[in-house]
Amino acid sequence: MQKDISLTVDFPAVPDALLLAPVGLSTPQSAPVSVDTQGAAQRMVADPRSAQHALVLTPAEAQIRLAWSYVLGGADYCEAMFQPRNSRYTRAAAKLADEAREFAHRSVKDIADHVAALFAYGHPETRFYDAEDEIPQLCSMTEGSCVDINAYFIAFCRAAGIEAGYITGYFIPEEKRTHCADMHCWVVTRGPQGVQEWDIAHHLKMGTRDIRPGLNPKPGVRVAMAHSMGLEFPSLGLRDLKLIGEPMWLFPDGSWARPEMTITLRGYDRLAQC
Repeated sequence: MQKDISLTVDFPAVPDALLLAPVGLSTPQSAPVSVDTQGAAQRMVADPRSAQHALVLTPAEAQIRLAWSYVLGGADYCEAMFQPRNSRYTRAAAKLADEAREFAHRSVKDIADHVAALFAYGHPETRFYDAEDEIPQLCSMTEGSCVDINAYFIAFCRAAGIEAGYITGYFIPEEKRTHCADMHCWVVTRGPQGVQEWDIAHHLKMGTRDIRPGLNPKPGVRVAMAHSMGLEFPSLGLRDLKLIGEPMWLFPDGSWARPEMTITLRGYDRLAQC
């Protein structure tokens, strides 16, 4: 087994905080085979309903490193990823569900094109669902990131009767090859057209709303870290956690902060064979 693909994150420790980190997710393209930590004590916790685990790190040194090793090829997309969760991040509001049912006999591409027509890519301070207990219907152009767009896409697909799953991880663009700035997310659907991957956000960043299935409309490679929104880690007292896409600091008051990370990939050319 060749373990020549690795993704490493390095960041300074933060006093009086725990770090929650994904362990990696197996997909048909690649699969994690190990994760090593330096500079922290670790234990593992689980979300029993999503059938996935996470690492909890307690800093022991001034600098922390997490390194995931991957190999090409992995398991089919896990069944738990497609199961609807009773979460404010995944429930479709009644008006959205009514609209989605009109797409019940149309293709996933039709849904993707419809969703793309509602979004301008961006990172708003306030997201369209922040004050909501479910995903509301959108009727006009809305600014949103990959996280926001895919939350809407999945809620729409599921209300239309299409199985859909949400994957978080890292996308490393072709022009960088060895590094990226932050996490990314994408969607997998199972419908009449079979299993398909979708990245609406990348299409929008490329200036098109003609959405096509496929992992890399923008040239690059990706590694998966976790799946689903609305996670639960009972041993940490966490309920309806939005997602776990990359390491995050958890403070005693329940607040969260993203580490100041350097993200490094080794094995771009191998991953590009997927």
